[in-house]
Amino acid sequence: MSTEDLHLFEAPVSSQRVFDGNLLHVNRDTVRLPDGAEATREYILHPGAVMIIPQLPDGRLLLERQYRYPLHRVFIEFPAGKLEAGEDPLECAQRELLEETGYTASSWEYLGVLHPIISYTDEEIKLFLARDLSAGEAQLDAGEFVECISMSIDEMVAGVIDGSITDAKTVSGIFWAQQKGLK
Repeated sequence: MSTEDLHLFEAPVSSQRVFDGNLLHVNRDTVRLPDGAEATREYILHPGAVMIIPQLPDGRLLLERQYRYPLHRVFIEFPAGKLEAGEDPLECAQRELLEETGYTASSWEYLGVLHPIISYTDEEIKLFLARDLSAGEAQLDAGEFVECISMSIDEMVAGVIDGSITDAKTVSGIFWAQQKGLK
């Protein structure tokens, strides 16, 4: 943290683990606020993830339709997945693209990082652009059901505007795709 931000810093006083799950861990911390008062902060620890923006040979982008239980609906999103302990983010991106879509890519570019929900999780999503795709057979995990679709950038932007694309990482990915000049 830079010294110019110290007036905003919240110093940890104590920390308690309140839930340990298979994927997520929830902590409740007491912090000292910049004015000296104390407050409680609850947050989720996450192992990190990757998201892939796969460009098909025709220029369209490869996406997935997947049911997301917490919101009880199907979402359109870019392929993504959780990092395994100690896993290199690029290797995770390559693995997830193959597992979820059956595609491999011969060209990979790291784009940046996304913090999807800064108010209550430490999750970071590393973003990758995958080009020169070759089709193959998806290798979905047990209990994973994904439908692959393709869309142009214009169709995706229209989906954000009409509310059919609302996944935050995908909306961010559309921005990145536009900045890379994808159509």
